[in-house]
Amino acid sequence: MNKDQITGTIKETVGKVQQKTGELIDSPEQQAKGLAKQAEGLAQQKVGDVKEAAKDAADAVKKRI
Repeated sequence: MNKDQITGTIKETVGKVQQKTGELIDSPEQQAKGLAKQAEGLAQQKVGDVKEAAKDAADAVKKRI
């Protein structure tokens, strides 16, 4: 795992908590902010996934050389 994957997971989790809190206190604004943070976290995880795949591919090439 890399920094982007970890940070993305944390943001996604915080967003879920924020969304649920918004539901509990009947705050559409907090729900929307939570959903946005979840989307941001998922996007950051995907960036981390791409970086990890690129690193793995580069390592595989180095092994063959």
